[in-house]
Amino acid sequence: FLYSCFNNFTNDDILNILKEEGLQTKVERGNRVFPITDKSQDVLQALLNRLKRLGVKIQTNTKVEEILLREGKVIGVTFSHNGEEKTIKADKIILATGGKSYPATGSTGDGYNIAKELGHTITKISGSLVPLISKNEDLQLCQAMQGLSLRNISMKIVDEEKNKKIYEDFGELLFTHFGVSGPTILSSSAHLVRYKNIDKLFKDKKIILKIDLKPALSAEKLNDRILRDFEQEKNKQFKNALNGLFPARLAEQIVILSGINPDKEVNAITKEERAHLVSLTKNLPLTILSVRSYNEAIITQGGVKVQEVQPKTMESKLVQGLYFAGELLDIDALTGGYNLQLAWSTGSLVGDSIV
Repeated sequence: FLYSCFNNFTNDDILNILKEEGLQTKVERGNRVFPITDKSQDVLQALLNRLKRLGVKIQTNTKVEEILLREGKVIGVTFSHNGEEKTIKADKIILATGGKSYPATGSTGDGYNIAKELGHTITKISGSLVPLISKNEDLQLCQAMQGLSLRNISMKIVDEEKNKKIYEDFGELLFTHFGVSGPTILSSSAHLVRYKNIDKLFKDKKIILKIDLKPALSAEKLNDRILRDFEQEKNKQFKNALNGLFPARLAEQIVILSGINPDKEVNAITKEERAHLVSLTKNLPLTILSVRSYNEAIITQGGVKVQEVQPKTMESKLVQGLYFAGELLDIDALTGGYNLQLAWSTGSLVGDSIV
């Protein structure tokens, strides 16, 4: 569905537009692109500058009331502006209202209602690229480490009922007051909200996040590393022995979770206790109860059914002169700028199609 719009407007094209507006970009780790100023506001300003230069009229404080049709064709739009109802005649209208995420920006889901009233199918919508909430027992652990970001961890989300892996990733994870966030977690949520019977599995506490805190070390090599650390200071108490392996706050929590007496000298720790410590480090479990709300979701998953839209023009197959762009469509991607590119590519194709 997206081949035509990507061929029409690529990631290089948006970078060229920003450059034309005087904004330089840089490429960082993982081929991630940012404005050289590190300010997202500068991207917005560059686009606003282009709109102004091209003479585009932006009208705020305006609510669309109805899209007017005649014999299946668009003929105009009725809207209210500062309490006064008005009508604009038009034979082409673009619906680009965004999804339901970040309602403070105006994305309140109105576009779904408008499209539905015009006969379009709206697939199931849900917040995606959103943090995860952990159960109460695990919440204490997360809150104790609130604000702690762990880099280079490995994680996987498991359906414990079917013993099935739903998602796995490597990268960064952030502990919060409600559970977990960070790039790996946000990406995992996109798979979770799609997963069959996910609401029931959340309710039954069958969705488990397993974190490998030391993915570069096998269980055997991790055991050897712990043995070496313990050998260096044989009389050290266990509660003070893990700071070389973990950040201080994480070390404190691992000591608690291990069940090993924190005052025990490391030379007295048994082989079984050490094996449990290794297992905990390689498979730190958190039970996930749900995802956070639309207010914190970066994108909305679901939307206008793409089978009802022409992929080469983004025009509705049901209503002549009606076009769609961006997140209102049932298209979404993982974190990393891909959803912005979806909006730009579909939007550019619409622009070229209506000229």
